[in-house]
Amino acid sequence: MTVVALVPAAGQGTRLGLNRPKAFVTLQGRSLLERAVDGLFASGAVDEVVVMVPADLVDDARALVPRARVVVGGAERTDSVRAGLAAAGDADLVLVHDAARPLTPGPMIHRVVAALREGASAVIPVLPVADTIKRVDAGGAVAATVDRADLRAVQTPQGFTAQALRAAYDAAPNESATDDAGLVERAGGTVATVTGDPLAMKITTAFDLRIAEVLAQEHK
Repeated sequence: MTVVALVPAAGQGTRLGLNRPKAFVTLQGRSLLERAVDGLFASGAVDEVVVMVPADLVDDARALVPRARVVVGGAERTDSVRAGLAAAGDADLVLVHDAARPLTPGPMIHRVVAALREGASAVIPVLPVADTIKRVDAGGAVAATVDRADLRAVQTPQGFTAQALRAAYDAAPNESATDDAGLVERAGGTVATVTGDPLAMKITTAFDLRIAEVLAQEHK
């Protein structure tokens, strides 16, 4: 079964506080986009990678990740994934991976793909939630303490049969979402889980980038 990984990289990453799209921010001399794409190929679990970027950065992205196919993304993440799905052709399995998770280890990518090959239609890597979780009201007062035993933090790549992901997007033509598995859930699909990895952390803030710099140095 052909596996195509989609990497949405059109977001501006305003919370990172830098004047460039987040995927093009460098980590130890290499952009997050390069690291994410190279990690997917190095895992040996994917056959092709499609990257979705703003129209004015297509040439820059092609220079950074020549092994990937680069297409124009959209204003919202879902728009970019739609563009990636259109470019994925007749892929059997589709991964959707954040460029902002540049240190994702290969074995975790393999776990996602293996679960799909074993029959799951949608798979997400997850980690247990370590912090105590509180639900608060509109005024900021604690309304309840949430039992974290059944809670999980979700990472990427999220994996899908192409049929399941296309059906989920077709069922929500005008919907914007930050989580592709959520669209599959809303369409009535079942989402399986595999064990994630702390190295697959998402870089969202300047603090995250500082942590990733240390981790990248340790895992050269």
